Amino acid sequence: MTKPLELQLDRTTKTPLADQICIGITKAIESGVLAAGARLPSWVDLAVQLGVARGTVRSAYDKLSAAQLIVASRAAGTRVTERPILSVPPDPAPEAGSFMETYLEMISGPAIFQMGVPAKETFPATLFARIRSHAVRAEASAPPLYPDPRGELELRREIAAYLAIARGIECSPSQILITGGFASGLGLALRALGLEGRKVWMEDPGFPFTRRGLELASLLPIPIPVDSEGIDVDYGLRCAPDAGLAVVTPGQQAPLGATLSLSRRLRLLEWAAQEGAWVIEDDYLSELQLKGRAAPALASVDRTGRVIHIGSFSKTISPTLRLGFVLVPQRLASRFVEVAACLAPPPGPSVQIAIAEFISEGHYLRHLRRTKRAYAAQRDALLRHLGTCANEIAVTTAGLAALLRFTDSMPDVAIVRETLAFGLAPSPLSVWYASPSSAQSGLLLGIATSPQQYVAKSCDRLLEIIYRFTSSP
Repeated sequence: MTKPLELQLDRTTKTPLADQICIGITKAIESGVLAAGARLPSWVDLAVQLGVARGTVRSAYDKLSAAQLIVASRAAGTRVTERPILSVPPDPAPEAGSFMETYLEMISGPAIFQMGVPAKETFPATLFARIRSHAVRAEASAPPLYPDPRGELELRREIAAYLAIARGIECSPSQILITGGFASGLGLALRALGLEGRKVWMEDPGFPFTRRGLELASLLPIPIPVDSEGIDVDYGLRCAPDAGLAVVTPGQQAPLGATLSLSRRLRLLEWAAQEGAWVIEDDYLSELQLKGRAAPALASVDRTGRVIHIGSFSKTISPTLRLGFVLVPQRLASRFVEVAACLAPPPGPSVQIAIAEFISEGHYLRHLRRTKRAYAAQRDALLRHLGTCANEIAVTTAGLAALLRFTDSMPDVAIVRETLAFGLAPSPLSVWYASPSSAQSGLLLGIATSPQQYVAKSCDRLLEIIYRFTSSP
């Protein structure tokens, strides 16, 4: 069955129930909801599902079979017969320039230079598949009970230990909630904090999906400029001292890569404590610092309990896991658990158990070390080639990306769309800004998705497209 079979029966009409079932399945077949070859429930199972007698469903199936719409056999079960689909309405294309269009473009791939995606080559896929298969069997054999809304205790313990070692944060498993990635953690935090209608400091440039998420949560994002020391806290104090929240990427600013300086960290925390505001720390790229040791997390120097720390495994393992976590001050833990239980439950136990074992056996830290070595080599190769052939284009590193800066007249979005046909997917810098009037033009080239064997050819193709736009009248 290609899509769930949903039949609605009206017991108040004179139409027999068997005929209603027959009509409903016929419409599903003719509309394409049930594709040719799709398997239908047995007449016994469907009778239980609909709460009717088995003979009623059997009568409906007999009529469908007589109409040559379905065919039954002992080996293959009851299936839709091969026949033309009369009408299948296509998914509507997103409007040009809409948020959905931008979102689909940024998550398309896989492609060279794609941002936010880890390298596939460095991940021990066979090892992880073995661990995950064990976890799936453990989940299947466990009692059929609702899981803990905070997430599996084994994983929360491992994350607490990892944060103490790698991010300098002292916390307990009771302060950690497992989420479906960063976006889920952000939604959980915004709902639990209850700041609807308040102003929120948002880095400019900053992650466009975070900005849109704040808007959807009925907050008013105030763009705060970013420089070589991270978010400009003094600017925020001048233009929006009454904000109830700040969302920051202090470890490696997204997308420019700056680390928030200690003086600004302390000033940010001082403001939050004095004004009763909150700070959401997006631990963007976490431990994936290619120059020296990663800076301690902002939460590690928070002494007044104003920081909500959000991390994920999307950049270090895979975004397909949709797995992350939120670390909250102890006094907020019960409120966050309440919201998680009612509105934002964690992913299924098996993926959590697998990640917990992956961490506890030391595979995660070894994977990070191996990945950072590979990324450093890829970064050097990418910068070396760009430095050789990117004439008159400023090239710098920005976290796990190489940043090519253009003049503001260069259409970076148009350039990116031109590159997609060649299997390239750099990110346009301008879309990270809150306003087109303040946006700077450029391209962000993901280092993780730039294997050395493809760098030269891919850079040549990219620069060819860039120079074609440069020379256009």
